[in-house]
Amino acid sequence: MIQPRLFCTMDAAVNAKLLEEIRQITVLIQANRIDTVKQSLRVLVPFHTATQLFDTFSKSVPPPKTKPAFWDSLLMVYAELKRPKDGDELYRLVRCDGNFPSLSAFNMFLSCLVTLGQYDRALEVFSGALSAGIWLNKNSYEKATEASVKLGDMQKGLEFLKLMKRCGAKPSSFVYNVLLRGLCKEMRVDDAMKLFDEMVHENVKPTAVTYNILIDGCCKSEDLKGAFDLKEKMKVDNVQPGIITYNTLLTGLCRMGRLEEAKNILKEMQLRGISPDKYTHTIMFNCYSRNGDEEASTESYEAALQRGLKINEHAFIIWINRLCRDGKMEKAEELLTNRDNHDFVISDVVWNTVVHGYCKMGNVSKALMFIEKMENEGVKPSCITYHTLICKFSKLGQIDQASQLVQKMRARGISPELPTYNALANEYAHMCQFENCLQLLELIEEDGLKPNVVTYGSLINGFCKNHRMEEAVLMFKDMLNRGVSPNAQIYNMLMDGHCAVGNTEDAFQLLKEMQVNHVAPTRVTYNVLVNGLIRQGKLAEAEDLAFSMKDKGLCADFVTYNSLISGFSKAGDLQKSLELYALLKNSGVKPTLYTYHPLIRVCRKGGLDHMDKIFEELLHEDITPDLIIYNELIGGYIQYGELEKANTLHAEMLTRRINPDKITYNNLIKGSLDKGNAQDAKSLYEDMDGKGVVPNDQTFNILIEGHCKLKDHDSAYLWYRKMLEIGFFPSISVCNMLISCLQEENRHKEVEIICSEMIVKGLNACGSNEMVEEASVV
Repeated sequence: MIQPRLFCTMDAAVNAKLLEEIRQITVLIQANRIDTVKQSLRVLVPFHTATQLFDTFSKSVPPPKTKPAFWDSLLMVYAELKRPKDGDELYRLVRCDGNFPSLSAFNMFLSCLVTLGQYDRALEVFSGALSAGIWLNKNSYEKATEASVKLGDMQKGLEFLKLMKRCGAKPSSFVYNVLLRGLCKEMRVDDAMKLFDEMVHENVKPTAVTYNILIDGCCKSEDLKGAFDLKEKMKVDNVQPGIITYNTLLTGLCRMGRLEEAKNILKEMQLRGISPDKYTHTIMFNCYSRNGDEEASTESYEAALQRGLKINEHAFIIWINRLCRDGKMEKAEELLTNRDNHDFVISDVVWNTVVHGYCKMGNVSKALMFIEKMENEGVKPSCITYHTLICKFSKLGQIDQASQLVQKMRARGISPELPTYNALANEYAHMCQFENCLQLLELIEEDGLKPNVVTYGSLINGFCKNHRMEEAVLMFKDMLNRGVSPNAQIYNMLMDGHCAVGNTEDAFQLLKEMQVNHVAPTRVTYNVLVNGLIRQGKLAEAEDLAFSMKDKGLCADFVTYNSLISGFSKAGDLQKSLELYALLKNSGVKPTLYTYHPLIRVCRKGGLDHMDKIFEELLHEDITPDLIIYNELIGGYIQYGELEKANTLHAEMLTRRINPDKITYNNLIKGSLDKGNAQDAKSLYEDMDGKGVVPNDQTFNILIEGHCKLKDHDSAYLWYRKMLEIGFFPSISVCNMLISCLQEENRHKEVEIICSEMIVKGLNACGSNEMVEEASVV
């Protein structure tokens, strides 16, 4: 509904001046100097409202024939100057007077509304004119159709097309393109193709824009065959594919991962004399990147730079990220600071990526220098910039530098966020700096922040891991005093800390507190307590607690079963360990490598059959054996005299690139000596030494004892001498065995030397003083 117009008042002098200017414009209209009229109106428009101009013109008592020209000229000026509000005001005034502007002025006004995104008002103006019985031409319908499509109302847009035809106006390729684009945007490609057929039937010649819209629609709906068929049809219709056509096809191929076909299209495009633009390079860069072809993506990016083309922001960020990931920091910094490489404002996120790259490499000094460069470029470092550096300093244990950066942030008016303080809290607790922890909490509150459960989690966890339970409990109390409610994770940390120092009573007291405070225990809670009981040898209590979880709606997981199996394995209870293993599998819990460590260990007591069966099941679960598994198996085979099987496992270890350790070699050396293969034992020792595996005292005890049993007393004594050279000493039993062997051969000198050495070292091997005296007499 058109509202009655309101007359505006102006200062008398201003009014008089405006009236004179309007009269001059009227004279120009009468002389049909419309361009000069528009120029004069452009001067007045910034200083007067549409109502003021309209009213002043009316008061000037112009000749009747000049009125339409005035309205039309003023409406066109508003449209040209993109002043839709003024144009709308004038349009309402004209309509209120029962008049209507010329069709050309009306269409310019309509076009202005659509161009500036005022689609609803454009449709309202169009529909109002239509309802008033005003005859409108195809340009009017095209703008109304475009407005409908922009609003997502395809039904109304298609109705306008039909109405246009009924009114005798022939639609242009423009209006068809608008509708085709709208249908393709809604992924209604089949409907778009039908409309395309209608367009051809109506003898409206498709343009390159038409084909590009349809090709894009087909590509986005993953109908690449349809897209390429349209490309061929372009040739038939004598419409040449251009850079947009090829870029659209490349995008479709790359989106579907069809890299080789994309390369072929790129070649075809270049053979047709169409040079890749920045969008082509961006498309191919992204395609190569998604397919993991970093070499090709690098070539594409650098080719664009060499041609002076500027890649878009998305590709630029990917490139910077990749350079930082690969440690090519100087190249990343060069790209970032060279303004010729980009035509967009680089966000601080990208700058922060480089800072993070330097920190990842451990080059914090370079990161600090780069922050200075950021500031010189006019980019203000953010909380995230400093957070990255502070976290790195904290991880490096350089807590003083991290703390200084926080102070620097605050001095520059950049308030650290809570995650930054949490990183400091974690390191302070890890280093057991209790006073600094308390000061940090005060600092957090000074900055208007409130320590949260993550802050206290970092502090409590750090002290618990260092077995500093007194400080951990004080932090917990401070947490409660500050009104921060602990969650299950906090309680779990404290329980684990108490259990680690053997204080299960306090751990169970915390369980009661959880229930009082309505914090539901988790599976981790029970696993921590179960493990604590196992450490104290309370296996029956641990088992009862583990399966009481079910009453709380929780199920035992692999951690629960692994803890129980490990506990009973250490206790030497083979039957119970196997029962728990069977229960684990029947419960649908998948065993892990750590399930089999204690199982194979305890199965050694039950014989090779048990051990072999468990090992087969490990392989059946598709679990790769590790060094611990192989050492247990080799030790078991040696224990039962199966040296050949032990050697086979040793070879298998090497095939799997699992390096033997001293335990492996000690077992194999023992096995060789047990079979009387002293030379093999020596070769194993030499192999051990060659691979940099340092022997321990057990290695030499095995060698000495083995050679004594073989009656090779010379070698036994030589291994004893070698042992002392390295700095180890034999066990009392092995020393006594060696002395006895030497005494049997009346080698009293060697016995005297051994006994003297043992006395010097404070060892009493079978009454070393008496033996020394006896050997001296002899």
